[in-house]
Amino acid sequence: MRLTVRRAAFAFAMLLVLGRSAGALFETRDSKLQAVKTVGIISAVGDRFVFSKAGLTGFDNSSRSVSVAAWALDDFFVQQATSLLSARFQVKPVSYSRATFAAINESPLRPVELIRGDRFKKLVETDVTPQGLDAFVVISRAKSDLGAGGRKVEGIGLVTYGTMMESYSAIHALYEIRVVDGKTFDVIEKLAAGPLDNSTDLRLAGPNRLLDEGIPVGSVEASDSMHRAVVDLITRSLPVTLEDMHLR
Repeated sequence: MRLTVRRAAFAFAMLLVLGRSAGALFETRDSKLQAVKTVGIISAVGDRFVFSKAGLTGFDNSSRSVSVAAWALDDFFVQQATSLLSARFQVKPVSYSRATFAAINESPLRPVELIRGDRFKKLVETDVTPQGLDAFVVISRAKSDLGAGGRKVEGIGLVTYGTMMESYSAIHALYEIRVVDGKTFDVIEKLAAGPLDNSTDLRLAGPNRLLDEGIPVGSVEASDSMHRAVVDLITRSLPVTLEDMHLR
């Protein structure tokens, strides 16, 4: 009986400690965000459109990519984020190497990053000018599992999923946002954009939708319709993501 009471008391004490820790974490995040007045926006989603296959699509399920540099998606991200954040923050233009930021192909959610550290915040400290802003908002590619086979898709692209009876294609815009403290370069907040209301059954952990019939798949870089579909995903998901991060 005494042992049971002691265990219950210990469990209750642990819940109190965990609750206080979680409260302190959110209090720190909120207090840091409240202190932010000036921000710079960095977008490094990149200019590659990735084609992926899943399901019973044959033996060749390798991915391929094409350049969509003409779409200027990073410029679009910066423009949209600037418009959405300007009501609360003073958004200052910043200079950085998009190619250097876009070359980072790993997410800090991976265990190795706990040891090595977030590579994005290191680049913010060394490769962005001007310094001295209160915070930097960094937009980069995100990854998502595709089905139960362990395959992943990332960034901007198209997934073709085939079964014995039918196949369909879904377009995706997977990205995540970090808020990096401009003084300490700690990551104040990080969140990946979530699925939208009309997302597909592929359960991709990010904005995606079925590709409209009649949109050509072969020449994506020259497809205005494909471009508009990607822009639509970004336009609808970005305000929600920023709001979920308490930035609006």
